[in-house]
Amino acid sequence: MLIDSHCHLNYKGLIEDQENVLERARAAGIDLMLNIATRESEWDAVLDTAIRAPDVWATVGIHPHEADEHPHVDTAKLVERAAHPRVVGIGETGLDYYYDHSDRDRQQKSFRAHIAASRETGLPLIVHTRDAEEDTLAIMRDEMGKGAYPGVIHCFTASGTFADAAMELGFYISISGIVTFKSAKDLQETAARLPLDRLLVETDSPFLAPVPHRGRPCEPAFVADTARFLATLRGESIEQLAAATSANFRTLFKKVA
Repeated sequence: MLIDSHCHLNYKGLIEDQENVLERARAAGIDLMLNIATRESEWDAVLDTAIRAPDVWATVGIHPHEADEHPHVDTAKLVERAAHPRVVGIGETGLDYYYDHSDRDRQQKSFRAHIAASRETGLPLIVHTRDAEEDTLAIMRDEMGKGAYPGVIHCFTASGTFADAAMELGFYISISGIVTFKSAKDLQETAARLPLDRLLVETDSPFLAPVPHRGRPCEPAFVADTARFLATLRGESIEQLAAATSANFRTLFKKVA
């Protein structure tokens, strides 16, 4: 059994057929799915899916793209919403300097508010970083100095050096379908050497469908394809990788029953 540690079940491409998407995931051997929030307006819908489906869990957070539109979402608001028994993580949050859809200072302030919420609740932080390795790591280190907090670098595409630094801070690394792309040689090299006890797998669906599903909306069932590719890349059996990544997820997301 596998766990999709990061998906967006309420996004266009999945929401229209959500019940069948969930059924296909179960048929593919996906044990649990973590439904990720990216803006306040979707928090209720993301949570409702987790309430309705016992194998789906939820997070609360503001994506860095949305930081400009959510100056009012502070640590207190995140902590309040994270008290629900089906909310098991904080995020996704982080920094995205590739698109710069939000002001960088605003992204950083939001990131720090999420980290404080993670520290206060003990719930893992789900970090998005793109073209922002230096600032992401600097903030993570600075905040870790104020008190430890757990977390994961989701949809990992950063450098191997960044992966090592994040793991030194106690973070997990989550691998998406990007690892199956022919162009992802650097990522494949990093993924091949990551410690098995720090590894998670995800889809980030409906985005980034792995080979052989390129060109289609991604869905949680496809995490099985990513896991099989990753197991072969690492010289492990799919059973070994599935057991380890599922155990890692439950170790990190301790609130999951």
